[in-house]
Amino acid sequence: MHELTKAPPPRRPDLHVATEGEFVGWRTWIRDSFESHVGPFWHRIEADGSVRSAFRVEKKHLNGSGNVHGGCYMAFADYSLFAIATHVLDSRAVTTNFACEFLDAAREGELIECTGEVTRAGGSLIFLRGKMMSGTRVLLTFSGTIKRMKRKALPQPNA
Repeated sequence: MHELTKAPPPRRPDLHVATEGEFVGWRTWIRDSFESHVGPFWHRIEADGSVRSAFRVEKKHLNGSGNVHGGCYMAFADYSLFAIATHVLDSRAVTTNFACEFLDAAREGELIECTGEVTRAGGSLIFLRGKMMSGTRVLLTFSGTIKRMKRKALPQPNA
């Protein structure tokens, strides 16, 4: 099976699929309380195997000027790194590097979407880049590196 169309990993207990509202059928992770608080952010796998992330701008996402806060852009881009890596990420991971360019502002009510690509996936590091848009306007470009984490053995009590 082609790498981008291989079956997803077994059902994850932290993966939630929306059953109602604007994002019916889209996925989100519920394990990350910060992303749940700041978002909700959503992602889906498109027919061609690519991944699209999205959120609808609410008042809570705005800065004092009425534009989406830069920190919200960065949190959503970081979420999108992991969504974009869905096909090559089969365990826990952390962001080790993140860079972005702010290009345009977004306002309340806009639909913000991210697309991107894995540029290289090695044994422990995954390199990615992406683009955040509202309609045809590019809002932010970003790149990042994700490090796969090895599962550590739990310490034995009284050891």
